[in-house]
Amino acid sequence: MISEADKAKLQVGYKQVQRALNENKAAKAFVAADCDKSIKDGIERLTSASGIPLFIIDTMKELGEMCSIEVGASCAAVLK
Repeated sequence: MISEADKAKLQVGYKQVQRALNENKAAKAFVAADCDKSIKDGIERLTSASGIPLFIIDTMKELGEMCSIEVGASCAAVLK
């Protein structure tokens, strides 16, 4: 779901993803289904308001692996 080309334009973590969405710099966003409800709700609200596609990933561990990091990730965004 996250291609090698997209990994060069990847932002991981709530604050970075929130900033990218607020500044209309994100092309698509990902959120882990098992992350904190406030993070999930915040990302869903921002992507809905801006029309950016949101992909739900089953676990934070799986999203972290998709982002090529060694820890779990609550959310990530690919920049335009």
